[in-house]
Amino acid sequence: MNPPIDLAILLALRVRGDPALPIGPWWLQESARDITALGGFTVLTLVAVTAIALLAIRGRATQAAIFAATVVAAQATSEILKAWLGRPRPPLRLHLDLDYGASFPSGHAMMSAVVYLTLASVMTNGQSRRRGRIPAVAMAMVLIGAIGVSRVYLGVHWPSDVLAGWLLGSAFAVAAALILAAARREPPGVGPGSAAPPHGRDGRGDKTPAPPPTSP
Repeated sequence: MNPPIDLAILLALRVRGDPALPIGPWWLQESARDITALGGFTVLTLVAVTAIALLAIRGRATQAAIFAATVVAAQATSEILKAWLGRPRPPLRLHLDLDYGASFPSGHAMMSAVVYLTLASVMTNGQSRRRGRIPAVAMAMVLIGAIGVSRVYLGVHWPSDVLAGWLLGSAFAVAAALILAAARREPPGVGPGSAAPPHGRDGRGDKTPAPPPTSP
């Protein structure tokens, strides 16, 4: 059972008296299809694989592994929820784009949040200033928001599907960001149970000054 506001929002984006026609000029429909493709499986897979490969090539294997694990776990979660809940999509007459599978949660909204927000965290990981992190996250959020709105405008998702996708995807991205931060704070070989640094060197690998000789 869908909340009444779901249908109300969908119909607000359609011409009154003809729900098969969306509001706005023809180019808005084309733009919506272009934007929604940025959250599709093909584009997100290309973005994720490219980012993971570049991270691995640059010697950032830990970040590559965290990114890959986050994307795979989120995609599996999305598919499990869709199969378990089996929520039907909006009426076929409202569709302006191809769609497959169940409606809840929106895979485009969820996976775009996972990929783009986690990518922003990876790109800015290690930056101590907010000057670099805030613009990266803000741009990712604008893109994610546009993708989610396009799913509702095209009639392939209920608004609550998109909202749930945003929340779930953001949760995965936040978890990934926390893991990335923890991995950055604790260098390899340093931590509970790790061996002490070699004699004569401190934790950064610098020689420690010899103690002054004691008088007899």
